[in-house]
Amino acid sequence: MSEYLRLARLYLVVLAIFTVGRLLLGVKDVPYEKGHHIFSIVILTALSCLYYAAFARRWRGYKLFPAVGLAITLGVVSQLVILLATALSYALGVDTYFTHPTALNVDAPLSPAAAMLVRLRGLLGNSISCGIIGSLGWALGGLLPEK
Repeated sequence: MSEYLRLARLYLVVLAIFTVGRLLLGVKDVPYEKGHHIFSIVILTALSCLYYAAFARRWRGYKLFPAVGLAITLGVVSQLVILLATALSYALGVDTYFTHPTALNVDAPLSPAAAMLVRLRGLLGNSISCGIIGSLGWALGGLLPEK
């Protein structure tokens, strides 16, 4: 796991930028419908799983399962950041994109406990999805040049 995190340092910096950006958009009252796509952590993670697994195969010699492990690590870290940002938003009583009903896949605001349950399900489901995306990235990594 430490090798995965070392390899993902750039991703972690970009994830931090996206998290802060997403928090600021919510705090600055930019309507969710206008701004949610600007700093989408889910899209960032999915694309990163794809290209990290591809590059790890070609240039680091990763086999399928280590590449999938890398992608799952990216997914878990991202989902933990989302879960913590959601908890922080509720604890501070601040409306952010992390507490918005659309981000929680519901029609009306949720209680903190219900929102955290949604985020825990996302931790599991999105981490598995990242593994699948990582396996696709690994397969596509064969198309990259060797040097």
